Amino acid sequence: MRAGAMYNDLDERLVAARAAAVERAQAFNSTVGAAPGVRLQALRGLVAAAGDGAFLEPTFRCEFGVNIRLGERFYANFDCIMLDGADITIGDDVLFGPRVSLYTANHAADPVERRAGACYARPIRIGDAVWIGGGVTVLPGVTIGDGAVIGAGSVVTEDVPAAAVAVGNPARLLRSITEADRTGFVG
Repeated sequence: MRAGAMYNDLDERLVAARAAAVERAQAFNSTVGAAPGVRLQALRGLVAAAGDGAFLEPTFRCEFGVNIRLGERFYANFDCIMLDGADITIGDDVLFGPRVSLYTANHAADPVERRAGACYARPIRIGDAVWIGGGVTVLPGVTIGDGAVIGAGSVVTEDVPAAAVAVGNPARLLRSITEADRTGFVG
């Protein structure tokens, strides 16, 4: 599955692994209001890795959790979904708007194969310092380069280079991020 080969999404081991991930996600989501360290520990019990300062607003859902690696200071706003049949790797200082969805898996196009459970998964990689706007969907196999911005409501079907702005459905490169984008804010 993680290698990109077709697999049976209805396999009882995968069904059980998804059910276990739902339970771990519910445990994580129940830590809302707890100290940041408590929440981070619960998150680390759900995903393969979560860097210091990683924070997800409720409600977070994932398919397995074990294929997700979150960088330091990662922030996801409300209702984030990650279907991690393949690896999802997110860099440091990444921001997600509300309702961002990352889907590594896709079902077979052929209806007979689909009914039989045929799926494949491709990894998603998001670089450092990326901003993904609300309601964005990232599809299997996409890499988003360092410093990129994805406009709200976009559906990302292809790789986005570093320091670029992509928007739309499907997302298209709008422009590069340049010095002209600096506002002077030093925070």
